[in-house]
Amino acid sequence: MSKIFGFLKKVIFYYLIIFSFTNIIIAEEETLLILGDSISAGYGINQKDNWVTVLQSKFDNDGTSIKLINSSVSGDTTSGGLQRLRRDLQKFDPDYVLIELGGNDALRGYPIKRIKDNLQTMIALIKNNNSKALLMQIRIPPNYGQKYTLAFERIYLELASSEEIYFLPFILENVGLNPDLMQPDGIHPNAKAQPLIAKDIKKNLDSLLLFK
Repeated sequence: MSKIFGFLKKVIFYYLIIFSFTNIIIAEEETLLILGDSISAGYGINQKDNWVTVLQSKFDNDGTSIKLINSSVSGDTTSGGLQRLRRDLQKFDPDYVLIELGGNDALRGYPIKRIKDNLQTMIALIKNNNSKALLMQIRIPPNYGQKYTLAFERIYLELASSEEIYFLPFILENVGLNPDLMQPDGIHPNAKAQPLIAKDIKKNLDSLLLFK
């Protein structure tokens, strides 16, 4: 009988250790909210193929304790993202927020000041929430005129510098000019492009030592 009690004590002891360790892991898990448009929402492809899903799998496989929350909406603008961000910060209280917005504003010819002001307000909200902001460069086709295109693309570098926040290259930097990796509209990446996008973004996030 004493041997049985001894065995049960060991089982309970090991269970408590495992339970405590699991709680520590859960407590240390960080969250990254992705605030994007159709490119991050996975327009035209299955969600299982979306770069966000692929990136989460990459983090899981290498033991990085990070949870991705995809709050991306196709066709969204910086105005829509700003409204959504207020709710998302309250709901998820993320450690990091990656802003991938502005392309739809530019495609509609919205004023540069309005776009910049919206992005700057987002960054302020993120900082006030004690979260860290990550801003992604957005590029547009040159047919909107050199003056507008340059002014638009300059927004991101200027904000990243003045606000002293993390800056990531354009999400389509290495796939956008390859027709084999783009959907027929020439704007959205196809399923084959998603692993390449996830790889590039992970490389940039790892280099920033965000989740180490």
